[in-house]
Amino acid sequence: MKYQWILFDADETLFHFDNFAGLVHMFACHDVNFSKADFDEYQSLNKPLWVDYQDGRISAEQLQTQRFKQWSERLAISAKELNKQFLDSMADICKALPGALELVTHLHQNNVNMGIITNGFTQLQQTRLERTGFHPYFSPVVISEQVGVAKPHPKIFDHALDKMGSPDKSQVLMVGDTLESDILGGINFGLDTCWLNHHNQSHPENITPTHQVSSLTDLLTWLKR
Repeated sequence: MKYQWILFDADETLFHFDNFAGLVHMFACHDVNFSKADFDEYQSLNKPLWVDYQDGRISAEQLQTQRFKQWSERLAISAKELNKQFLDSMADICKALPGALELVTHLHQNNVNMGIITNGFTQLQQTRLERTGFHPYFSPVVISEQVGVAKPHPKIFDHALDKMGSPDKSQVLMVGDTLESDILGGINFGLDTCWLNHHNQSHPENITPTHQVSSLTDLLTWLKR
C-alpha cells in the first residue's frame, strides 16, 4: 500500500453525526418537543459560527456557548451546561458509519497507521472512540479544541505530523467528507486527499481532491488495489 498513514476526519467520515437527533434527545430531558423548525432556527445560528470557528474568528468555547444562547434564556439553564448535555446526547446516539469497522480492521491488520484530525470537541470525540471500540486503532487523535486552531489551518496538520513522528508527507493520506476543511486543509499542507463524497456532489475548481469515493466500503476497495 502506498500510504503508511491515513488521517481521518471524525464526523460523517467515521461516525454518524445526526445533530438533529442529538438535540431531540437532549431537549426531551427538558420536556421540550424539539421540532424541525426549532432545528432550522438552531442551524441558522450554528452554521455561521462553525465558519467563524474554522476561520479562526471565534474560539471553540465561544462556538459551543453562543449556539445555545437563545435556549439558555428560554430554559434558564447556562449555555455551557446545555452544550455539555448536547455532547452527552451525541455520545449516547453515536454509531460508526457503514464500512468503518471493516476499513479500520483491514488497515490495522496491514500495519497502516491511523490518526484522527477533527474540528469536533474533546468531550464527544474521546467518549465516542471508547464506546465504538475504535480507541485502540487511532493515535494520534488531534482535536482542534486542544490545539487552538481548526482545519483547514496548517498548524493543526503540523501538530498531527509532529505527533506521528514526522513521516514523509507522500506517505500520508487525509480522508474527510468536508471540502472546505478536510480536503482544502490537506491539499494546502501537501498531503494526498480522499474526499468522502456521500452525496455525489461536484467540487469547485480550487479544491480538487486526489481521490474521491462515495462510501467507506468504496475506500476500502480502492485501498486494496
